[in-house]
Amino acid sequence: MERAEKSEMVASLNRVFKDHGTVIVAQYTGLTVADMTSLRGRMRAAGGGVKVAKNRLVKLALQGTDAVQIADLFKGPTVIAYSKDPVAAAKVSVDFAKTNEKLVILGGAIGRTNLNPDGVKALASLPSLDELRGKIVGMLVTPATRIAQVVAAPAAQIARVVGAYAKKSDAA
Repeated sequence: MERAEKSEMVASLNRVFKDHGTVIVAQYTGLTVADMTSLRGRMRAAGGGVKVAKNRLVKLALQGTDAVQIADLFKGPTVIAYSKDPVAAAKVSVDFAKTNEKLVILGGAIGRTNLNPDGVKALASLPSLDELRGKIVGMLVTPATRIAQVVAAPAAQIARVVGAYAKKSDAA
């Protein structure tokens, strides 16, 4: 890699660390190209990304970012998973690591908070941003439908009473 390519790689990684809220670091020793392609596809579908870079370049890119405290995780062959959604990168990484023991999660960062492997697993167990939005919309809609049912119930009862009296008077 030439000097210009290295500086572009450092700038690209720096943008990743600044623009994405969650960064997960894992070792990928023994993963095949097909496994890595599968991981990248899953991460892309979740709205994130995966990068493999030289540790020295990553440590340079971490300077001036919120995730600077995770620099000590970059030893050996490491891969970086990232996403803007605070949970997506952790969910995909943990799910992939469950089915493929060659991906070992070392830790990560969410904003300025450093995560150990257990912290990443705990983060992965939380509902995603889309799931939370769905729950909030459901909670907002439920009271409105209940109010509509309560308001409509007396009118329906009155209509039934009037209908019963009408049938009673017709029968007499």
